[in-house]
Amino acid sequence: MEINALARESLINAGGIIESSFSPGKYSMELSSVAYDKLWRFDTEALPADLISRGMAVEDPTAKHGLKLTIEDYPFANDGLMLWEAIKQWVTDYVNNYYKDASKVVSDNELQAWWEDVRTKGHEDKKDEPWWLVLKTQQDLIQVLTTIIWVTSGHHAAVNFGQYVFGGYFPNRPTIARINMPTKSEFELFLNKPELTLLKCFPSQQQATKVMAILDVLSNHSPDEEYIGDTLESSWEADPVIKAAYERFSTKKKNSKIKGN
Repeated sequence: MEINALARESLINAGGIIESSFSPGKYSMELSSVAYDKLWRFDTEALPADLISRGMAVEDPTAKHGLKLTIEDYPFANDGLMLWEAIKQWVTDYVNNYYKDASKVVSDNELQAWWEDVRTKGHEDKKDEPWWLVLKTQQDLIQVLTTIIWVTSGHHAAVNFGQYVFGGYFPNRPTIARINMPTKSEFELFLNKPELTLLKCFPSQQQATKVMAILDVLSNHSPDEEYIGDTLESSWEADPVIKAAYERFSTKKKNSKIKGN
């Protein structure tokens, strides 16, 4: 919540870092909003569904995780699916311990109110979409919780913490082009002395420095970073079933050498 508040103040605000340093300029956030409106769906935020929707995997009941990757050497998918399965098993053990049958999920007023708030307040513009899950069974709840935990842990860690390593050297991922595509005569100049054209095209020193500083801040782990599977809550420790389930999850995560913040 804190980092989102800071982002609204200086990162995605009008005239902020993104609008002043990215090619679409003042239309940057507007274009992002349109993309969100057209593309974002809660159900495809689940890792298996995400991989399938992007053409990176196909369903295969005989394969590990029930998916066959279209590119076998894909670390995000290979590591991510291990973490996804570990999270899902932990959530399954937890949910099934407290909700012995589907009727308990349906009759839990606080749970139902929470899920309604997620849909109708958190995503008010998409509240009437047909793809939202209805919490009727334990499996519905398990899918919802696993998806939310995955997005805020493994997925976020994968797309966030490597930003500076790649984008900190701005020619790898320049955020803005300051000149148009070269004409025929300009292209000949580019071939003779490409560095001159590139320096005119790349972000200015001020723009590049600003983006590099932001990427460095975003890519750093905070001193009080919490890692999934590392902290046993006191309420979980008090319940032998939940404690055992959490320890299985923690051990599985550590054994697979996965660390999602």
